[in-house]
Amino acid sequence: MIQIRKAKDRGHARHGWLESYHTFSFAAYHDPDHMGFRSLRVINEDWIQPGQGFATHSHRDMEIITYVLEGSLEHKDSMNNGSVIRPGDVQMMRAGTGVTHSEYNHSDKELVHLLQIWILPDEDGLEPTYDQRHFPLAERQNVLRLVASRDGRDASIHIHQNADLYAAVLADGQSVSHTLAAGRHAWVQMARGRARLNGSTLEEGDGAALSSETTIDLVADDAAEILVFDLG
Repeated sequence: MIQIRKAKDRGHARHGWLESYHTFSFAAYHDPDHMGFRSLRVINEDWIQPGQGFATHSHRDMEIITYVLEGSLEHKDSMNNGSVIRPGDVQMMRAGTGVTHSEYNHSDKELVHLLQIWILPDEDGLEPTYDQRHFPLAERQNVLRLVASRDGRDASIHIHQNADLYAAVLADGQSVSHTLAAGRHAWVQMARGRARLNGSTLEEGDGAALSSETTIDLVADDAAEILVFDLG
């Protein structure tokens, strides 16, 4: 079974310096039919104006992943981490018992466009942790590259949940496939472009929940960037 979540049906917020689309309920946007999927709680697509951003704020008991599509995002946190996240980078912050951080557009001229993802951890009260790794385009081009996983295999980022996150950048006409083990579920997020998922068209910003499916077959109808979540 595949249920498509169209981009136009997402929650939307505009705050002047920030434009954000919410796949699932978030902040002032509440939809009881879209509270998350399995352990996946948040997918926000954000555009942040030059030099602007989120002032210092707190989180706890969440695996927070940032995936930058365009531009650069500056991060500082209470664990004394400071970094700039750019396309190809995957950042993970385990909020655990509690962290504070800020996120600002690193550029004073260009927008930053990103996906922020929250995954529920498999237990509360974990020690806060930070990781950031770069996955070159060559590793994501026309393949599903594992970028986050429970066991940290294949040089992916470790997350505290029975979930695997893959990233792919597909040229027009290229395809990738992924096999789902028995009892597994998946979420596919179309970050950019257009592709067919098991024959159904997904456009930029669309997402899709898969249950009782054995394979994920993706064929790009245009240049496309796609995230695939394999979920318990």
